Amino acid sequence: MLLAMFTFVMIDAVAKYLAARLPVMQVVWARSVFALLFTLPLLGRHGLRSLGATRRPGLQVVRSGFQFASTIFFFTALKYIPLTDAIAIAFVSPLIITALSMPLLGEKVGVRRWLAVAAGFAGVLVIVRPGVAAIHWAVLLPLATAFTSAMYQINTRILAQTDDPGVTLLYTAVIASAVSTVFMPFVWQWPDAWTWALMALLGALGTFGHFVLIQAYARAAASVLAPFVYTQLVWSVGVGYLLFSHLPDGFTLAGALVIAASGIYTAYRERVRRAGAGVSPRA
Repeated sequence: MLLAMFTFVMIDAVAKYLAARLPVMQVVWARSVFALLFTLPLLGRHGLRSLGATRRPGLQVVRSGFQFASTIFFFTALKYIPLTDAIAIAFVSPLIITALSMPLLGEKVGVRRWLAVAAGFAGVLVIVRPGVAAIHWAVLLPLATAFTSAMYQINTRILAQTDDPGVTLLYTAVIASAVSTVFMPFVWQWPDAWTWALMALLGALGTFGHFVLIQAYARAAASVLAPFVYTQLVWSVGVGYLLFSHLPDGFTLAGALVIAASGIYTAYRERVRRAGAGVSPRA
């Protein structure tokens, strides 16, 4: 899990570097197409034919659309704001999932989890500091990322009841590759050899990160692994400084800690709720 989180931060760092030199849609295209190329060999002889294995193709398309939008929003944010700020704000996604799980999944959300959600959004306000300093419009993009990410994760929960995870991952890669390719004639800038290598690295890191993440969830309960998601904040501080010479200020660090604490508490309450209901943590 720690390796997966580090890999995801490196994806964001490479995307930030590329977004300063290429159109964001071209960076999204590289992330999608190269990830698809690296994923196909893992599917064995079935390859793209695995797309037909879904029982809910419409929902697969909707889910993939949310993830595609999430990637565009976040890569655009990385073009304008520091890595740690973007990741910290986007980390309200688990709290949005909690808030939406009641109307969309029919789950019960108690008062304490609602308070954790409120605290998480307070952490965002600490980072953004509206009315205190000039706010760059791009700080809204990680919030859009968080919402679209929450929606595709909720759809993932629903699809997990009927479809193989490999099929779901394949749909994501295929749809993102197809849609982003449509835009390439309008935005394409021919990369040099170094940029091509980084574009390929973006896809390779994506495939590796998700592979390691799946391995982690195959070996431990989700409730045990959930707090380690927030190690991305630690990695982002180090990577942001080493690659972009940026250190977050005290407000960003304080807000990130509030968001992380809220998310960890929400995961803890989910574990308590499942234990009380007699539900396996792996369910």
